[in-house]
Amino acid sequence: GTISNGTDSKTLDKYIGHFENTKKSKGNIGLAAHNRGYKVNYFKDIKKLKNGDIIQYFWNGKEYRYKVYKNYIIKDTDWSVLNTKNKEEITLITCVENKPEYRRCVKGIKINWNRKGNKWMVKEY
Repeated sequence: GTISNGTDSKTLDKYIGHFENTKKSKGNIGLAAHNRGYKVNYFKDIKKLKNGDIIQYFWNGKEYRYKVYKNYIIKDTDWSVLNTKNKEEITLITCVENKPEYRRCVKGIKINWNRKGNKWMVKEY
């Protein structure tokens, strides 16, 4: 899906929203989207993501890949998951069905894919 700045309902009704207080290519990239009940539900399968799955992120003509290392539930007031750390990571946030006080949070660490022969070599940052 297309990414747009902001996470207000008008933005999320059409796009994946970018948390404006997070980075777009380096550091912690924070994204949000609907997962059900709306015309556009980009994160509809987010709860199926498991450790080791790959998230592809495109920004400014470049592709970045992240390996999922955590998929968990947070309080809707816990925005510490968006804090910029010294990690190159991505944070995906969406609602939890029938629990408005909670959010699903998926964290992925940036990886570098290099093809060597017939194998993909993965390097974590």
